[in-house]
Amino acid sequence: MSESNFSRRKFLTNAAAISAVGVVGVSALSSCAEKKKVVELNLPPLLDQAPDGKPLKAGIVGCGGRGSGAMLNFLDAGPNLIIHALGDVLQDRIDDCQKKLKKEKGLEVPVENCFVGFDAYQKVIDSGVDVVILATPPKFRPEHLDAAVKARKHVFMEKPVAVDPVGARSVLASGKMAESLGLVLVAGTQRRHERSYIELLKQVKQNDAIGEIISANAYWNGGKLWHRNPTAEWSEMEYMIRDWVNWTWLSGDHIVEQHVHNLDVINWFTESHPIKAVGFGSRQRRLTGDQFDNFSIDYTYANGMHMHSMCRQINGCANGVYEIIHGSKGHADTTGHKPKIIDNAGTVIFEAAESSINPYVQEHIDMVTCIRQGTPLNEAESVATSCLVGMMGRVSAYTGKEVTFDEMMNSDLKLGPDTYIMGEIGYMKTASVPIAGEAAEA
Repeated sequence: MSESNFSRRKFLTNAAAISAVGVVGVSALSSCAEKKKVVELNLPPLLDQAPDGKPLKAGIVGCGGRGSGAMLNFLDAGPNLIIHALGDVLQDRIDDCQKKLKKEKGLEVPVENCFVGFDAYQKVIDSGVDVVILATPPKFRPEHLDAAVKARKHVFMEKPVAVDPVGARSVLASGKMAESLGLVLVAGTQRRHERSYIELLKQVKQNDAIGEIISANAYWNGGKLWHRNPTAEWSEMEYMIRDWVNWTWLSGDHIVEQHVHNLDVINWFTESHPIKAVGFGSRQRRLTGDQFDNFSIDYTYANGMHMHSMCRQINGCANGVYEIIHGSKGHADTTGHKPKIIDNAGTVIFEAAESSINPYVQEHIDMVTCIRQGTPLNEAESVATSCLVGMMGRVSAYTGKEVTFDEMMNSDLKLGPDTYIMGEIGYMKTASVPIAGEAAEA
């Protein structure tokens, strides 16, 4: 079902009465904002390098820019780490990944461990790896995670981990299964592994530096990412995959694909999530796909707190990627990626030191450390919840209506084609840019 064509009525009609997701129910997530919690930060190990141990063999599923980047981040995490297998639906992505591995590390993956096609993920999982790195377009993440966990593999999964509620619930279920099996699951929400952000969190949660949190702002305003124009050589599916950041069924739109970082920070600091959203957005500059260029969302929490979320991907505009968390005694501000706390008199009372380890490497250090030390680390619920918050804002902007978190959790909305084939799928013939509200009467 294409979200471009769904109305508020269809969305509510399709809300399934889902009582449980694995062993996590709607009530478990919806009520978390209402429970008073003891301050427990549950921080990762944060070593400078993962400890030595038996070799860990990793397989890369999705060999584009982020997949090949995560590959190098994994190798930089510590000793005895091996890239054992590569998988992608496009051969040139595997070729480019091999070139990067050879250039940067002097290594090469044997041809017999390189797999092409929509089933490549399963072949990577079955190739004898210990760790699976999932970095395809986000639409495929839930299916790939499910297979990896069932095969009892540790997982690093890039954000976002889903583009629709059906996918998010699948990730939640996989997370619970992984927990029962003692597997480590790390998500690409790397601010949770970034030392400057963690020092800020300690000030806010343990030192009460800003007092009671009363509101928040989350921003990802930047330029255009990229787009691809179709060619005669590419089928419809190949073109859409190569242009994936511009199609909602593949990326979730940029409020989910990119802005999820900022939404996740607010969830992390508040130990909660919004319960409803009202917002708007528009398309003004995009050249391909069916997504918006900008979103502005007012999120409301169970205690009445509000968060304003804003994201934009348009060149030549005022930019900023940061969060502000307002408290009764001051506010935390991450502007310029330099976390600090300013009191109500305007005085900077805390400024975090710059992180000494690249957070993209740190998240892999933490994953490998927890695998080798047998320490629990499972980020499935936190990242899936943050993705659902992004989806809630997206649906509100697309429809122009208020949308609740419970509606998102209960919805059977599933984006994209039912069958994946490297050919013509007829999707682009019906895809359209969402238009909120109703047309004015003549």
